[in-house]
Amino acid sequence: MHTTPSPRPVTWFARPAARSWRCAPAPDAVRRFHAGQPGHVPTPLMELPALADELGVGRVFVKDESCRFGLPAFKALGASWAVHRILAERAPQDPVLLVTATDGNHGRAVARMARLAGRPAHVFVPRGVHPEAVAAIEAEGARVTRVDGPYDAAVRRAAGAAAEPPAVLVQDTAWPGYEEIPGWIVEGYATLFHEIDGQLRAASAEPPGLLAVPVGVGSLAQAAVTHYRSRPGGPAPAVLAVEPVAAACVLASLVRGEPVTVETGETAMAGLNCGTPSSLAWPSLREGLDAAVAVTDADSARAASDLAALGLSSGPCGAASLAGVRAALAGADAGERRAALGLGASATLVLLSTEGTAANPATAPGDPS
Repeated sequence: MHTTPSPRPVTWFARPAARSWRCAPAPDAVRRFHAGQPGHVPTPLMELPALADELGVGRVFVKDESCRFGLPAFKALGASWAVHRILAERAPQDPVLLVTATDGNHGRAVARMARLAGRPAHVFVPRGVHPEAVAAIEAEGARVTRVDGPYDAAVRRAAGAAAEPPAVLVQDTAWPGYEEIPGWIVEGYATLFHEIDGQLRAASAEPPGLLAVPVGVGSLAQAAVTHYRSRPGGPAPAVLAVEPVAAACVLASLVRGEPVTVETGETAMAGLNCGTPSSLAWPSLREGLDAAVAVTDADSARAASDLAALGLSSGPCGAASLAGVRAALAGADAGERRAALGLGASATLVLLSTEGTAANPATAPGDPS
């Protein structure tokens, strides 16, 4: 693993050959599991014609993840499936303590699933997480430990605390030797993309020509790549990863051709402020991502404001998708970038808004996606 110093001048990478790569799909059991959960309904897919006019494409849809299982982000999909798999492998009477590290959304989702299952949870939060986010986790009944360090330090503390039974680490990033449970979390996100398929059909829309995904460690992008690269035949959409300039670890890794760790800086996109790609996600991102772009906090703030004016609640991380598409499809190199993404004037774009503003009190805590 190489370390790349910050700042980095490269803010764009494209690999059109990614559209021809294929992989195995997520298991169908994931969708059946979520469909059977109390209170689960598909999140909205909103069409925003004003953005289609601005971006010079046929149609633009935004997947609004501001309320998933009653929580303000998509994270509950992965946490619920992973906790289900963990508990399914144990006898009902076996003690289990669910442990995780979080910047907010993932930890709250794990705490919620633990409470619903009647199990305890212990959540480690790094420096800078807003007190309201911590209070929301504690309100789910979890024990919270504050770590005086960044997200990576909180992950190390959580991993240490989960080293002995009955504790089980439920982390949404992977490293060598710890990949099974993060793999279940990624599988859980598959439901989101199946919903998009059905919602586009219901809107008489073409399959997406481009999907934009906010990226932290790359788990949600891995789920997107898996979904769209596991379909036999037919055109595959371009998948665009969007990261903060202050923490573009996937972009730096794609440019180098191998995983790198970057020095992260401050960013309002706190849930994307990750310095190292997930080891589980990296092979899929390397082979199946069409492009990656880095955006500034100002780009994200403008996008969040514009989405709010169009009736959609989106925090800085969720609005990064719009900021990234704007960066990719405008400016002096727009024609070249559109060609690399295979986008024509009639293309359908889908942007993932991964969290609502409720997930981002004041300092915008989120979680690595």
